[in-house]
Amino acid sequence: MTAAAGKTFGTVGALAAFPRRLAVREVERQHGLLMRGVTRRTTHLVFGRTLLAKSDGKWIETRFEAERKAGRRLLSENGFLRLLGLVKTQDASAMTRQSLLEQSRLTPDAFDLLSLFDAFEHDAEPYSFRDLILARKYAGLIASGANWSAIARSVHRYGPVASLTAKSLHVEGSDTIYARLDQGLSELDGQMLFDLGTPGDAELEELFAEAEAAEEAGRNDDAVALYQRCLAMDPDDAVAAFNRANCLRAAGRQVEAAHDYARAIKLDPGFVEAWFNLAGLMTDRGRNDSARRHLVKAIALDPNYADAIFNLAKLEFDAGDLNSARRWWVRYLELDAISEWARTAVRGIQFVDLHFAQKTAS
Repeated sequence: MTAAAGKTFGTVGALAAFPRRLAVREVERQHGLLMRGVTRRTTHLVFGRTLLAKSDGKWIETRFEAERKAGRRLLSENGFLRLLGLVKTQDASAMTRQSLLEQSRLTPDAFDLLSLFDAFEHDAEPYSFRDLILARKYAGLIASGANWSAIARSVHRYGPVASLTAKSLHVEGSDTIYARLDQGLSELDGQMLFDLGTPGDAELEELFAEAEAAEEAGRNDDAVALYQRCLAMDPDDAVAAFNRANCLRAAGRQVEAAHDYARAIKLDPGFVEAWFNLAGLMTDRGRNDSARRHLVKAIALDPNYADAIFNLAKLEFDAGDLNSARRWWVRYLELDAISEWARTAVRGIQFVDLHFAQKTAS
């Protein structure tokens, strides 16, 4: 059993330390799955270091907190590579996270975000004495006005982070970090020393991010074109096909959307959201038998998919199969007992019970 077996990895941002195509190959060799973005199956999410140059620190903080609340294991690039066994774990003391925080006075949030972008020698317990030295330096920089994202950006421009333990670090403003050298202060600048990716990798990740931004902004036609360019570069990307289908559906291009949902499913038969959204599209087109089959498949793949269960109950109710509708509504309430949808399910069950009670009485 390998470390990646049975796990689904997602990525946010391009990887700086390792070409994506090689990461995909290695995860698959270990019987796991690596996909762009996040789906219901995503168990581990890797934050690429290129996010630091492309995204605002506040956006990263918000995304980090949302994904943590969703229960996914969040990994730095080095943490990802260590999990795969591609990077040797450094010798470490038995220092715990709590001990490091107490001795450095670095806040937990700043520590977690700096860890997420490999600003320490280790990405998880146990930590080393060098990690403590770095944490103290970072705490001093933050107390002097620096923000965590400026620190994370800067440290990788200098070299291996452990080499900073012997340097005196200073901050100017909130996002310029300096090291004191023999000849004076020197800004930590230059190129990422660990960027082993190819121009094609970076171009594709940037294109995918641009497509996501267009989709989020409601610019569906633009997003459709951008996702198509992603698929031209990587025809095996099920997530790009799925996202393109969503944009086509939002633009009213139902036939094309159905084609791309089917393409996503062909590329990844376990893509539960694609089965679910294709079922919704079939319902919109009045093809209820097809919708039912797709919802049943989605539930078979993910028995706790509450939205699919609710939609199947409604579909059965509209078709007049009240017993089946009641059974699915009962199952839905096992997963959600407090939302507005739950109240609808309760009313549906009450209606079915009343219907059969009246039928029995007559």
